[in-house]
Amino acid sequence: MTHRDEDGPGRPDRARRAVFGEAAEEYDAARPGYPAQLFADILEFARHGAEGRVEALEVGAGTGKATLAFAALGVSVTAIEPDPRMAAVLARHRADRPGITVRPGEFETWDPAGRRFDLLFSAQAWHWTDPEVRWSRARSVLRPGGALALFWNDWYITDEPLRRELAAVHDRFLPERPPHSILDERPRESVRGEHAWVTAELRADPAFTDLGHRVYSTTHERSTTGIAALLTSLSFYRAQPEDTRRRLLAEVARTVDAHGGRVDLMTTTALFLARTWN
Repeated sequence: MTHRDEDGPGRPDRARRAVFGEAAEEYDAARPGYPAQLFADILEFARHGAEGRVEALEVGAGTGKATLAFAALGVSVTAIEPDPRMAAVLARHRADRPGITVRPGEFETWDPAGRRFDLLFSAQAWHWTDPEVRWSRARSVLRPGGALALFWNDWYITDEPLRRELAAVHDRFLPERPPHSILDERPRESVRGEHAWVTAELRADPAFTDLGHRVYSTTHERSTTGIAALLTSLSFYRAQPEDTRRRLLAEVARTVDAHGGRVDLMTTTALFLARTWN
């Protein structure tokens, strides 16, 4: 299966992943962050057996939404980001933040020079890694008993009539709906639910133990401009022909304006935890 944006576990589409860097600043402004409690919970999990400051490796740092949050809690973060345009935004953000080192490159080929970490985390990015090597690479860079934390956001439109209208708009302009998107009905089983591919792959690897799954729910409001920016930050939309994307987003904006110019979104953040054997 070809890997699709924030979808299943297949081999990642490198060209599709690269579209984020085309609009790194817009991505940074549009994408929401993650709940504060999630970072506290991960840090508590990672401190098991760790002495002093937690040393973390981040895979697919993007523009630093999670990077900065961990650094604010005193975590030392080495952040790997394959797209130099995204890495440049992160480097600017961390200019006045101690404890963050940005390493452009691919996680699969990055050389840690023998360094082992207390924590490996990946926010909204682990599905882009190569399934043939990602787990063995994770094991190799974690100390014995080191923690693995993988998390993603899902967004849902809470206004059902608006959701249906926006779905109809997409149907008029696109041959297929975007996978795993804000257009999906609620409730639905997320691809990152408790029994999702992440858990299945971790259970199949005897090097990991203490598997855990937690879900956090938050809500926020988006303006017409804000919802268009969020959609544009997703690779499915960035991969569309420019004219199609422009006309689709114009119709999305018209529809949202007709509903008062705002969209209420419920965000569910799924967290997967694991630990290497001591």
